[in-house]
Amino acid sequence: MPQRRTGFFFDEKCLWHFGKPFALFFPVGGWVQPPNASGFCESPDSKRRLKSLMDVSGLTDKLDVRSAPMLTREDLLRVHPAPYLDRFAELSKAEGGDMGFESTFGPGGYDIARVSAGLAAEAVDAVLKGELRNAYSLSRPPGHHCLPDKGLGFCLLANGALAIERAIAKHKLSRVAVIDWDVHHGNGTEAIFYERPDVLTISLHQDRCFPTDSGFAKDRGRGRGEGYNINVPLLPGGGHQAYVDAMELIVVPALERYRPELIVVACGYDASIVDPLSRMMAHSDTYRWLMQTTLEVADALCGGRVVVMHEGGYSEAYVPFCGQALMEALSGQRTEVTDPNLEIAIQQQPGEAFIQLQRRLLEEQAQDL
Repeated sequence: MPQRRTGFFFDEKCLWHFGKPFALFFPVGGWVQPPNASGFCESPDSKRRLKSLMDVSGLTDKLDVRSAPMLTREDLLRVHPAPYLDRFAELSKAEGGDMGFESTFGPGGYDIARVSAGLAAEAVDAVLKGELRNAYSLSRPPGHHCLPDKGLGFCLLANGALAIERAIAKHKLSRVAVIDWDVHHGNGTEAIFYERPDVLTISLHQDRCFPTDSGFAKDRGRGRGEGYNINVPLLPGGGHQAYVDAMELIVVPALERYRPELIVVACGYDASIVDPLSRMMAHSDTYRWLMQTTLEVADALCGGRVVVMHEGGYSEAYVPFCGQALMEALSGQRTEVTDPNLEIAIQQQPGEAFIQLQRRLLEEQAQDL
């Protein structure tokens, strides 16, 4: 039997998604010169440059690269009600539209979103069937903010939740864990599974970044799902050590208690030191460490079954290096690529007093879990 490889799920069509004209994330009106291109921070460029870096470094050649069909309506209905899907499809046939706050799309956007969700679902399926050791889905548009009946924050379909729901139905899973380290709260995934014990949702995010009215530590689930939702709001500027402490004090112990059959990672690179939408100060070795730590836990608990889904990350210059580091950790393959910004990123990490303050807050939260 050949050794199972890491899967990389990718489709060029996902890079063709676009929204209305924006300047970063502000709609462009009559007072600001329209940008040359879409101007939207959720552009294809950071994703394309990540894939290009993987290609030129030789990393792509060491992966099992696959695409996937669009997710079926039957599978979409596991999360999204028919009226939402019908409106999305109808607008997509014309000039596109808007499914919620900062969730715009152009013609054909519905089918592209279905491809994005399909990549995530097929990645999970291939890992659970044993075809792949683990997998990464370069899904775009992203999904972790999307509610069942409303788009939000660049997200149009709930990619991760859709993949999990299909896996539960198809593979009879009873315990799935989600680790969301996108810098913004994974409110959509939280909402979908908030009253259920079969999916443990954990979100590490910058406190009150987006959405500003969610992601609080007190929100632990409801009904049968009480205790199966964990939010870890982090102080802005926490840097690498904040993620190390959050994982060691809260995330890893929670996973060990829960003993999942599958770990799904909602991976945003927007916690990086130069991302325009956050202030968390992480760097490429942060993502390498996060992935290595998750794999160690997965090896001990669920046979290494980990699927990573691409979420945010808006620095076209730095997402490629963060993603490359994570993909090297996920695949166990090291390339000659070095992060030219890593040394200065390490020099700009917070001081010891800040680190101790953040650690105390995490220790207090851990005692309450």
